[in-house]
Amino acid sequence: MNAAPHTDSAHSETIQADSILIVDFGSQVTQLIARRVREAGVYSEIAPYTMAEEAFERMRPKGIILSGSPASVPDEGSPRAPQILFDSGLPILGICYGQQVMTQQLGGEVRPGHETGEGGEFGRAFLTVSKDCALFDGLWKVGERHQVWMSHGDKVTRFADGFDIVATSDGAPFAVIADEKRRYYGTQFHPEVVHTPDGGKLLANFVHKVCGLAGDWTMAEFRKTKIEEIRAQVGDGKVICGLSGGVDSAVAAVLIHEAIGDQLTCVFVDHGLLRMNEREQVETLFRDHYNIPLVVVDAEQRFMAGLDGVTDPEKKRKFIGGEFINVFEEEARKIGGADFLAQGTLYPDVIESVSFTGGPSVTIKSHHNVGGLPERMNMKLVEPLRELFKDEVRVLGRELGLPEIFVGRHPFPGPGLAIRIPGAVNKERCDILRKADAIYLEEIRNAGLYDAIWQAFAVLLPVKTVGVMGDHRTYDSVCGLRAVTSTDGMTADVYPFDGAFLASVATRIVNEVRGVNRVVYDYTSKPPGTIEWE
Repeated sequence: MNAAPHTDSAHSETIQADSILIVDFGSQVTQLIARRVREAGVYSEIAPYTMAEEAFERMRPKGIILSGSPASVPDEGSPRAPQILFDSGLPILGICYGQQVMTQQLGGEVRPGHETGEGGEFGRAFLTVSKDCALFDGLWKVGERHQVWMSHGDKVTRFADGFDIVATSDGAPFAVIADEKRRYYGTQFHPEVVHTPDGGKLLANFVHKVCGLAGDWTMAEFRKTKIEEIRAQVGDGKVICGLSGGVDSAVAAVLIHEAIGDQLTCVFVDHGLLRMNEREQVETLFRDHYNIPLVVVDAEQRFMAGLDGVTDPEKKRKFIGGEFINVFEEEARKIGGADFLAQGTLYPDVIESVSFTGGPSVTIKSHHNVGGLPERMNMKLVEPLRELFKDEVRVLGRELGLPEIFVGRHPFPGPGLAIRIPGAVNKERCDILRKADAIYLEEIRNAGLYDAIWQAFAVLLPVKTVGVMGDHRTYDSVCGLRAVTSTDGMTADVYPFDGAFLASVATRIVNEVRGVNRVVYDYTSKPPGTIEWE
């Protein structure tokens, strides 16, 4: 950062100098905007439109970005940006709905696609640059055509005074508009998604060349800021951190320990839903490497008893989340009480459960440490990674000095193997899956593919099929294999193993894991599927 963060006396939160405020109108990809801005070396925060004025006053940003939305600008009661943003004199970039709502609020016109007779524009599109613009500086030239990603039904039909059309597409005559004098820009396409190849560079142009920010915010700065925030939130209180064995909770624990030392006690719950040798690895890291107070709770019997007969995925998540809290509260009492519960919640967890800022994003599924929390909870939450994506957490982990074996691990869900066993969960099925999963990951490592894959795991299906093994008829379970590539968990593509590799893995699993006689591979991307099966 150009200037050190400081604390506003009227707020306990830390204010970053040189920041960008992103106003969330409910798009599922709003956080990708923040991600691109951070990649450009500038700190950003998201606030729902209902809280944007408060965030503006607190942050004192140097620029504003208005997000997309599933809403329709012409509809009565649809979201609007606070007028204070337009009165601020700051640069503003409106994306999709953001472009439309800015146009409407500044005196232009937006109409539904069905009224214009042209419909919407969805997916890959190509625009033509018609005028020079600060967003295009050093990137796009007049007359060039460039690929972008569109997702809109409504469209601008008359732009506001002061704006020029600087790029057009077949379905959007106002694909990019600009008011250079006021430094207002609007894109009908989404520059934040990977399907707009130059999108990150366009956003970098906005924050660097339009807003004039240096771009020297780093993960070291994030670390420093979060430590200050944790100390301010916790004070002299005690914190319990739930460890899952994954990178998220490990990084959260080390960061919090750096902030408050022995006020932190880590709790690792062995619920019987863990990967092979998980418990031993966690104990070694936290007791031997970091010397962080660690309590290991053997809770396999109580979790299996509670999951007995439960087949609905949401009920599994709710039970596991609730039982985690019960265990934490019990352990808190044993150490003389704790005021806070720390969790390694990440943004993809949050956006699929509820908008992390209280905004209107649509719920996909609950997560054990977000939407899965019971209403009754006697501790306040400390979630220092709540605004980060997985790859950003890995960068923070390296910044904190965590060993690569933890930093580079594939994601593992908080509910563990329970959501990789569709249908009923019991110890026998967990043991079967644990062995199959360990073989799969061992083969991936042996092939040198582990670091090229975002996440790989086995699933034990609630399906039995007929097989023949040693001239005997079998009737055993089906094991599904999943492997995807991704950068942030929001979208994912299937990993293209060759047939020989999958055949060798299948042979090992069927030969070595009693209870499995058939292996299948999941070729579904995200979307339409999620990465996990439940």
